[in-house]
Amino acid sequence: MSLSLDTAALEAWARTHLPALEGPITATKFSGGQSNPTYRLDTPSGRFVLRRKPPGVLLKSAHAVDREYRVQKALADTDVPVPKMLALCEDDSVIGSTFYVMDHVEGRNFDQPSLPEVDPENRAPLIDAMNRTLVAIHSVDLDATGLTDYGPPGHYCERQTERWTQQYRATATEDIAEMDALIDWLFANMPPDDGQRTLVHGDYRLDNLLFAPDAPRVAAVLDWELSTTGHPYADLAAVIMQWSMPATTEGRGLEGIDRAAHGLWSDQQFIDTYCDRRSIPGIENFHFYLAFTYFRMAAILQGVKKRALDGNASDPDRALKLGAYVPFFAHSGLKAATE
Repeated sequence: MSLSLDTAALEAWARTHLPALEGPITATKFSGGQSNPTYRLDTPSGRFVLRRKPPGVLLKSAHAVDREYRVQKALADTDVPVPKMLALCEDDSVIGSTFYVMDHVEGRNFDQPSLPEVDPENRAPLIDAMNRTLVAIHSVDLDATGLTDYGPPGHYCERQTERWTQQYRATATEDIAEMDALIDWLFANMPPDDGQRTLVHGDYRLDNLLFAPDAPRVAAVLDWELSTTGHPYADLAAVIMQWSMPATTEGRGLEGIDRAAHGLWSDQQFIDTYCDRRSIPGIENFHFYLAFTYFRMAAILQGVKKRALDGNASDPDRALKLGAYVPFFAHSGLKAATE
């Protein structure tokens, strides 16, 4: 499978659909990212970013770059920082798959939540900005932005558990008993629908944010592929889940780190600050949402592993390394569920 970009075809398309993007175009694929290949476009008229579906046979509803384009365009005039959307092309004949082009946002991207590149006294303000931006996402007016139909109605966690169970079964490459047990527990312990329905990012974590070059401010929230309307606590639990991971290059977590000594927030501080900003008293059954996010990540990474084995992963070597974490997430989800 080739992930190279046909810049000649892109230039021809741009002449009609996006005149601001003047050729010649030099395309550089961003490293990392396991779903939708993303490219920096350097042109005489400036720098842009192109994000596309991967070529090849894809799971139904996966790699929905058209949805990414829609939600970010809808958020243009809200408190949620997103790049400016420029054009969407759903004609697969242009470069081989659906794609969209957006403005390039200058900013700092941090892969590790321990923030080793940042002085300890400057870490807490970045985490605070991350928290504030999550609240902004969950405060979006769905009516005003035209996103009331962005996700189906009904019980979000139940719907998502059903969907990702199906995706997991479709991409399974081995039997994982703890994953089966976790799925059974989630269905057996599903909390009642409490009526909360907000915009949900679906993969909210530090490395999907761009921070301003010179300030503790989120300049752009990226990677909206899993976004929908649903229960906000799933996003909050995703942050806590990420922090529980090993503090390694692949784990990208905070396990074993003395957070106070390193200027980092505790789980409870992040949760309490979020609740204060949303004016809610606290969260019941948070362990369910945490178990749910472990389950969903296990299902996502199983899909990443399957794409690598099938030869259509964006970064095959890294995909296999990430895929090896599926049993870990299943185990951790079951542990979160039963503690």
